[in-house]
Amino acid sequence: MKYFDTSNLRGDIFGGITAGVVALPLALAFGEASGAGPIAGMWGAIFVGFFAALFGGTGSQVSGPTGPMVVVFAGVFASLSGDPALVFAAVVLAGLLQVALGFLKMGQYIRLVPYPVVSGFMSGIGCIIIALQVSRLFGHEPEKAGTIPALLEIPEAVMSPVWPALLVGATTLAVIFTWPKRLATYLPPPLAALIIGTLLSLAIPGSPILGDIPTGFPDFIMPAFSAGTFAIVLEAAVILAALGAIDSLLTSLVADNMTRTRHDSDRELIGQGIGNTVAGLFGAIPGAGATMRTVINIRTGGLTRISGMLHSVLLLAIVISLAPLAELIPHAALAGILIKVGYDIIDVAYLKRAHRGPRVDLALMALVLLLTVFVDLITAVAAGVVVASLAFVKQLADEQLKKFSDEEEGLTVVTPEERALLEEAGRAVTIFEFGGPLSFGAAADVGHHVRERTRRKASALILDFSGVPFVDVSAARAVETIICDAKQAGKTVYVSGLDEDVAATLAALDATHCLPVDSSYKHRIDALRAAVELVKEQRKNGKGDTKTVASANAA
Repeated sequence: MKYFDTSNLRGDIFGGITAGVVALPLALAFGEASGAGPIAGMWGAIFVGFFAALFGGTGSQVSGPTGPMVVVFAGVFASLSGDPALVFAAVVLAGLLQVALGFLKMGQYIRLVPYPVVSGFMSGIGCIIIALQVSRLFGHEPEKAGTIPALLEIPEAVMSPVWPALLVGATTLAVIFTWPKRLATYLPPPLAALIIGTLLSLAIPGSPILGDIPTGFPDFIMPAFSAGTFAIVLEAAVILAALGAIDSLLTSLVADNMTRTRHDSDRELIGQGIGNTVAGLFGAIPGAGATMRTVINIRTGGLTRISGMLHSVLLLAIVISLAPLAELIPHAALAGILIKVGYDIIDVAYLKRAHRGPRVDLALMALVLLLTVFVDLITAVAAGVVVASLAFVKQLADEQLKKFSDEEEGLTVVTPEERALLEEAGRAVTIFEFGGPLSFGAAADVGHHVRERTRRKASALILDFSGVPFVDVSAARAVETIICDAKQAGKTVYVSGLDEDVAATLAALDATHCLPVDSSYKHRIDALRAAVELVKEQRKNGKGDTKTVASANAA
């Protein structure tokens, strides 16, 4: 395939221009919300959008500042006291980490985050964005950074609003939520809301405005940090890199579904990393794949990297020629736009039907949402992934043990010869059949189930591993417990169907030290023959017992 595919040039031009128009008010709003200033948001959209499209692995994706990235960056900006050298050192390092993740082929693993975790995380981000903008909507600037201080300042802002600002903010919200779809093709709702809100602010003075905005190309910023600040910068960089990777790859999946294509996750990480590295060197806020702008790009014809690059070129032209006009934009108008962004990020569709799905998923989503809002993003994602993994293992273990204790189904395959041998033994032989891998969640209870299912006077046990492709340490310890308990109870254990790798693992962990010599067989029928011979010998010597022992299967 050509690196620059011009077969869809017209669609890419329309898509890129439309995405650029939509990105304009969002870039200004995100820049203002980040603490670095609206022009930093514009340059973030230009640098990240251009280089992520040029080097990325999702042709139709449009990148730039996003809600989640701005929330994290605003926290970094506040924690590092707005020191440009430190703040943008974190951005540059985050970009380099993303490039490293791409080269290490980590893209496929980042996409494995469970949906309830992603839903809770994104919904939490949406709540944070709304919380941070409510005071601005009423004409007040939050005095302290952070979600909780912003929430605490809302009552005071509501009780003493700046009326011109509130009028502008309410008008902006009304426009952006009710803008007719037939007009959205020509004038996107965020841009319409920005224009109307700004004109209203000029007609009714009193709303705080952006004020002086630097013009011209941004200055180069040399990243720097000291021994005392390195840990803070590194932590911030890791959070930005991880969040940007997740945000971008989720948007890539959306783009795949719409275009019926398949993106390159690792290449996308490299492209995003290069974009953020360049952005950090020039004092621009970091970005990621932007879902709304990507969707708009695709719907208006954009399919290749040309559209994403053109979107950035359009923003560059606007910055060079129209930056002075942005000084008149009121804070309340940008707050209204961001509140709509926060609302769109909240997973309302899942919340409406979550009560019809598994309750554990709903609880997981709520946990991640609360941790995102009141603790921090990395803790939320880490806790969500751990809890989701444990819940999955528990469900898998319960299903395995359920099959294990089901006596009605019997063994998977019982040949006529096996049935005859079991009848000949008077059903004095117990067969436990392990079907599939034995998870560590089920391994803890396997020994208990074997003891419970094996009658006290049984002569022999057969452990059939024919369907087991591998075992871990937990499973090996469970097998060791079963064999040693049987030996202590005076029962003989036979093993059949051991795969070479499984046998090597059990031997390496010394899990078969209680197993009698020459009691391992390749096929179950051979182990059953040996067990029946043992029963016959015991009966002959008057040591056997003819009471039945139920055969069982374990999956």
